[in-house]
Amino acid sequence: MPTWHYSYKVRDEANIAKAVQFDIPVSIKVMREVTAVLRGMKLSEAKEFLKRVIEKKEAVPLKRYKGKQAHRRGLADKWKWPIGRYPVKAARYLLKLLDNVEANAENKGLNKDNLVIVHIAAHKGITLKRYMPRAFGRATPKYQRTSHVEVVVEEVGKK
Repeated sequence: MPTWHYSYKVRDEANIAKAVQFDIPVSIKVMREVTAVLRGMKLSEAKEFLKRVIEKKEAVPLKRYKGKQAHRRGLADKWKWPIGRYPVKAARYLLKLLDNVEANAENKGLNKDNLVIVHIAAHKGITLKRYMPRAFGRATPKYQRTSHVEVVVEEVGKK
């Protein structure tokens, strides 16, 4: 069994909390875009943002994987970028992960109001390959792509 380590290294782990989720059934392209938006946000702001994405009230700007995507209202005002989507499935999984890291922080005795996402990254998971039968005895592959996401929050403004 291979070992796995966080890609973010810290010297003092007293005021940070970490969480990871493996094999999320969401494409790495979608997960990369959502995690790029959340990086640097306060934890409470990130959770509210993801709730608005699930309700389709606020779109996620697509910076890298944006080919032939529509413009969304309000994106150019807030993010200075017009292209976006509403990745509801990815937002649901990330909201669960942020709840998990918040519980880990509370267990360590950190104040949840002062938590900031200092590191969040999506990594490519396994790809499940299956086959779909087609006409005339042929078959085409059907891929289920997965992602791994890691998040590290830090308590800032400690009193």
